[in-house]
Amino acid sequence: MASPAPTVSATRTARLVGDVTSTRPVYRALADALRLTVADGRIAPGTRLPSERDLTHALGLSRTTVTRAYDVLRDTGYLRSVRGSGSVATLPTGVVHRGSGGLFPGDVADGVLDLTCAAPRAPAGIVEAYERAVERLPSYLGGTGYLTYGLPELREALAERYTARGVPTRAEDVLVTSGAVAGLGVVLRALVSPGDRVLVEDPTYPNTLDLLRGGGARLRTLPVDPDGWDLDDADRVARSAAARAAVLVPDFHNPTGALLDDEGRARLAAALRSAGTVPVVDETIAEIDLIGGPMALPLAAHAPEAVSVGSASKSHWGGLRTGWVRAPHGRMRDLVEARVASDLGAPVLEQLVHLELLRACPGLTEDRRTDLVAARDAAATALRAQLPEVRFTPARGGLSLWCELPPGTSASRVAVAAEPEGLLLAPGPRFAVEGGLDRWLRLPHVLPAEAMTDAVGRLARAVHAVAGRGPDPADRRRPVRPLVA
Repeated sequence: MASPAPTVSATRTARLVGDVTSTRPVYRALADALRLTVADGRIAPGTRLPSERDLTHALGLSRTTVTRAYDVLRDTGYLRSVRGSGSVATLPTGVVHRGSGGLFPGDVADGVLDLTCAAPRAPAGIVEAYERAVERLPSYLGGTGYLTYGLPELREALAERYTARGVPTRAEDVLVTSGAVAGLGVVLRALVSPGDRVLVEDPTYPNTLDLLRGGGARLRTLPVDPDGWDLDDADRVARSAAARAAVLVPDFHNPTGALLDDEGRARLAAALRSAGTVPVVDETIAEIDLIGGPMALPLAAHAPEAVSVGSASKSHWGGLRTGWVRAPHGRMRDLVEARVASDLGAPVLEQLVHLELLRACPGLTEDRRTDLVAARDAAATALRAQLPEVRFTPARGGLSLWCELPPGTSASRVAVAAEPEGLLLAPGPRFAVEGGLDRWLRLPHVLPAEAMTDAVGRLARAVHAVAGRGPDPADRRRPVRPLVA
């Protein structure tokens, strides 16, 4: 007997869709919002949608509006009626399913600007780093190549970097992984059991949410906005969550760009400690300081029990699949046991390349900083000129602008409208723990300055189309292109 189709409740569907009442016609806005949730995997194909009556009640809309929206979805191939199963989400032929709410790498056509990816291109000098690494590789070929803990010299270099940043660290406290997502997966497998509560920032990186939900964690939220964390409420949130772990991005938070100062880190660390919650710190963007000068100490300086995760993907290159976990020495055995369940070690050559890059410059190179600042400033200038109604605050560091669209403008619809313009975007709901944030859009400034100006021009056309100042591209049949983390 076939298993019953999975279902999504009307309440959760309403959270995923957000407020569609400010866009006319409302049924079309609702259909577009539902179509995007299916296309990007937040509602998986094969899932039974709520009945028209239940969704009408959850959204506070008329039955006619919901019925017409469902009709549009059926006509465009995103919904089919199954006897005994109600309305089931589907994908039209040729449309690619992303598989989940996370962000994924993928190829794009010529002329398409992919701004779902908050990662820069390879830096100058990486070819030379590979050449030096290849020269050193033969000395490792006599062994098995399985370095479960990581290349000893790389572990030492990473430990020295932490020590220089204010957290005394030994090589034995560092585990080299195959990137930050792999490292975070190791940490969560070691710390969190199915059913455990985990505190997460809202918004946050979608792939983190995928890891947590895939492991059966129950999520509790700590709100973050461009002004930062509500520390006055952090103690209450930590106590009420009673979480096993808290996944935090205190350095140029993804996606808001917020930076937590030392006082805030100390307060947050104390709140988590009093609740018995282990901080898990994503430091992937910690080195992307676009101003230079003194930085706050790593959270581990305020919370010795913290487990930190980092990666070479943002400071150096995403194709260099190396990351790391820094943890109190007493946790290392559990981390290694969790790690070998998925892989036995990162590639030796890439670890050697990473080591060469660290030796050349342990932080962000001046050339990389100059390029990122130019790209950020070009995007900001173009936004002020072409979309003055969009609000944003250029952060001190990080790789993105967190943009607030005008009232009544749906970021999800803008993302749909931008695709025919040759621009791929990740709207705010992708970063939301339980839906919402549909007036927000992440705009990575990782392309050259001239390309960023072009990207904002395409974005402006999409925003104007959604606002009724141009043709509505929602009527166009378009493939859903891959998104990049």
